[in-house]
Amino acid sequence: MSSAASGRTRRAADVQGILVLHLHAHLPFVHHPEHEHFLEEDWLYEAITETYIPLLSRLEVLADEGIPFRISMTLSPPLVQMLRNDLLCARYERRLDALCELAEREVERTRHEPAFHKTARFYRDHFFHTRWLWHERYRRDLVGAFRALQDRSCLEIVTCGATHGFLPLMQPRPELVRAQVAVAVAHYRRHFGRDPFGIWLPECGYYPGLDWVLAEENLRYFFVDTHGITDATPRTRHGPYVPIFTPSGVAAFGRDPESSEQVWSAELGYPGDFDYRDFYRDIGFDLDWEYVRPYVQPDGQRKSTGFKYHRITGETDRKEPWDWEVAFRRAEEHAANFVFNRERQFEHLNSALGGRTPVVVAPYDAELFGHWWFEGPVFLEHVIRRAAQQPHFRLGTCSDYLQENPTNQVATPPMCSWGAGGYAGVWLDGSNDWIYRHLLYAGKRMVELAEREPSSPLEKRALDQAARELLLAQSSDWAFIMKTGTMVDYAVRRTTEHVSNFLRLDEEIRNRRIDENWLGWLEFRNAIFPEIDYRIYRS
Repeated sequence: MSSAASGRTRRAADVQGILVLHLHAHLPFVHHPEHEHFLEEDWLYEAITETYIPLLSRLEVLADEGIPFRISMTLSPPLVQMLRNDLLCARYERRLDALCELAEREVERTRHEPAFHKTARFYRDHFFHTRWLWHERYRRDLVGAFRALQDRSCLEIVTCGATHGFLPLMQPRPELVRAQVAVAVAHYRRHFGRDPFGIWLPECGYYPGLDWVLAEENLRYFFVDTHGITDATPRTRHGPYVPIFTPSGVAAFGRDPESSEQVWSAELGYPGDFDYRDFYRDIGFDLDWEYVRPYVQPDGQRKSTGFKYHRITGETDRKEPWDWEVAFRRAEEHAANFVFNRERQFEHLNSALGGRTPVVVAPYDAELFGHWWFEGPVFLEHVIRRAAQQPHFRLGTCSDYLQENPTNQVATPPMCSWGAGGYAGVWLDGSNDWIYRHLLYAGKRMVELAEREPSSPLEKRALDQAARELLLAQSSDWAFIMKTGTMVDYAVRRTTEHVSNFLRLDEEIRNRRIDENWLGWLEFRNAIFPEIDYRIYRS
């Protein structure tokens, strides 16, 4: 038995509640072999360097030291596919080499600037260590490293929608919802060697009846925002601090607003502290073009390099130098404050819940820790360390809670999400509502195609690729980007391309005139879910 598991067993009867720290790691599938450099692929490379490797390395240290902890994490299917894509891994290694080269140059450039030289040396050590971890410790397989932490009982990995599609807006076509869930579960089984216990519904999007789809795949729990519990029918007795069982028997866990605000809030949250690294100031924009040219886009477009020398400072453009040692100490102080607040919270909940064991669910986007908030992994490490030293609660997972508390109220959450406004407004408004008539029409055609029996191996390949194109078009990321106004052209292009690809495949399949060369290109470029079977869409 691992140290984490033994610690969990030893303390289960002694503590007064469970804190569920959940990190939701997801990126849309971006894979452009037709371009040598593609800006949107940087989303993955930045997340690997700034979030996934730092989190992995710190969690491994804690596990190796025998610190008892259990946290949970989503690794969405598109992210897993990209992390195991040979081309993207090779391109990431090229990115790492460039970072290490630039780090050496930065140490030389700042040698007469004491305010920045210390930070340049920090970056050199940091990026060289990251490269060592990628090659020597993780052997280019971060998914395997996360799986190893799960096998040590320190981490519980949950699944997600196959391509992070917003399920409430697929409700008119139940087959589309079932496919998003079933493909995700099969994908999880393929990469993690077991069935998932839980699922992160994309955008925490739930509608009444969705739980029956989850039950069909033997999923035990899902997450909703606070009002998914507080507005459930019948009225729940304990708010978001005790889960509910939906009519299908699948449990719903609600987000705790207090712990969320302390980390998420732009005004009140820890990441806004003036000592922390400023996200936006980067030498890719600040320094002379000729100096940074090898490290930005070949077409001349400037971009972030990861070398940021300034702290948030305040509401001013005159940013002060960032001191990583001061910032890391601040992260440790904030971790102590976070744990202190949770202790007081559990004290209150134990007096208020009438003997029920409370659970505080604190979910965050994983990319907050390291990418947006550079000091976030340090904060998380010290939260785990301090949580292990106090008697009021322990770190656990939703499945831990259900195992120890098998009886819960039955209720049905309303339609809800964790987006702004709490419902579907982010993914269905004037900026993006045009996509749904196309997605639902394509879904109707896919359900019809699913009833076919292929007349040849080529037709089977085309049917499977049609399923992939539909899934990729359904990603909630595209509607979200259209709503927020960032990279809109790319989001529109991805939606229209996948729908167009699907419609052409649909026509070629029905006419039995499949362009094998074009199909092969699609299979290479949109290489997600190699094991998919189009029959998943059968009614």
